[in-house]
Amino acid sequence: MEPNEQGRSARKHQAILEAATEAFLSKGYPGTSMDDIAKLAAVSKQTVYKHFTDKEQLFAEIILATTGRIDGVVHLVTDVPVDGAALEESLGRLAREFLTALMRPQVLQLRRLIIANADRFPELGAAWYEQGFERVLATLATTFQRLADQGLLRIDDPLLAADHFVGLLLWTPVNKAMFHGAPQHTQAELDHYADAGVRTFLTAHRPSVQEARH
Repeated sequence: MEPNEQGRSARKHQAILEAATEAFLSKGYPGTSMDDIAKLAAVSKQTVYKHFTDKEQLFAEIILATTGRIDGVVHLVTDVPVDGAALEESLGRLAREFLTALMRPQVLQLRRLIIANADRFPELGAAWYEQGFERVLATLATTFQRLADQGLLRIDDPLLAADHFVGLLLWTPVNKAMFHGAPQHTQAELDHYADAGVRTFLTAHRPSVQEARH
């Protein structure tokens, strides 16, 4: 294939992916056809099939490609300074950025799409969770263990602590968004959930004065 042809093929491939993402998010998996995707991508249906065997393969590529977007969140949870005096401030900043990232409209739409098709594609849903959200929890657990090793947190099970931390942040806004559809919270409200979650977490896991001295 000539360079120009390769470039055109790559552009068509990307256009199909973008069109399919838009269609799946707006119509769901059952409601989207390859004709819909071809029309949105401004290519022929034959071109869509040239790049993707079927709708299932196209759906899987779109879902798994989004796990790479979690890298920014992983970076957030590895960058907590080891400083006892500023621990609440550092965790608060992490919590606010984390919550803001996960409450973006397209992230919520994607989450809803994956959950809606979990029975149809259980392996795909499991792969998305493991490569995405589970990786964030594992990284957060490592961060908490590092803070515990420095005597800044009191933690017996770092992974469970990571689950609790994320649960404190996400339970209310995510559940409300899942049931109501569009995001229902202002940035100020998300910051409030983040700060309250951090205070509750530290109440449970910050060492007492006596423990800190030892």
